[in-house]
Amino acid sequence: MIDFDKELLERTDRINSAIASFLPDETGPQTKILKACNYSVRNGGKRMRPLFMESVYRLLGGTDLQAVYPLMAAMEIMHSSSLVHDDLPCMDNDRLRRGKPSTWAEFGVDMGTLAGDGLMIYAFETICRSSLPEDIRLKAVSILAEKSGIFGMVGGQTVDVELTGSIPDPDTLKFIYEKKTGALIEASFMMGALAAGADEETISSFEAAGLDIGMAFQIRDDILDVISSTEELGKSAHADDRNLKMTWVSFYGLEQSEKDVKRYTDRAISVIDGYPDDGFLRELLLRLVDRKY
Repeated sequence: MIDFDKELLERTDRINSAIASFLPDETGPQTKILKACNYSVRNGGKRMRPLFMESVYRLLGGTDLQAVYPLMAAMEIMHSSSLVHDDLPCMDNDRLRRGKPSTWAEFGVDMGTLAGDGLMIYAFETICRSSLPEDIRLKAVSILAEKSGIFGMVGGQTVDVELTGSIPDPDTLKFIYEKKTGALIEASFMMGALAAGADEETISSFEAAGLDIGMAFQIRDDILDVISSTEELGKSAHADDRNLKMTWVSFYGLEQSEKDVKRYTDRAISVIDGYPDDGFLRELLLRLVDRKY
């Protein structure tokens, strides 16, 4: 069995270095937007989605990490773009992200908006830098586009914004979680399997596992928003109540929400348990959904 904490630190350090290597130089007439983009991506985070991608890739026999790093960086860049937009005054109006000023609070609303837009497009440019075969790169672009766009993350955010201040039915609430949070995690699992050369059936099974982890992760976020402080979270606590947003906790209560986190996590783990594993991915999933911040 591996030393998980040591391995997590090493993998996260490698991922951070890889992501940094794909960020644009802060030069030229548009320097300010480049600085805003890089600030957004460099502002810490668990690097959960690229960790998922690498772990699935390795689980399914992938060995050429250099070829997959552009996909991992693209995923984190896309995720960062969503956070930049989430924090804007017209959305969650949050001045704090990971204990630091959010992008718009640091650079202004105009630069915050443009940084979010620019990062979304730059994610696809980054995928194209991979040395993976052209058909794999094309499929990766297709997966990320679907899972981040109007039928994925943006679609979920749209319904979430529209329903602010009202009470959604259970199916609509689940739709928001599946798309707003789950879709990019699905894409991470799928792109890891794709890069490893998995067939469509295997990619689909990891897509389902990614969705389950996305649901568990978002419900855990809701729980933490209720029970944690701003200092612990590194962002404003109780933001959902302040923004009049219905969450899993406000709909089902803390006790049922905890049970649902476990149910979704167990279902995802049942997929990876079918493959030889050093225990890293399994432990990563368990820790993320049982986190305290």
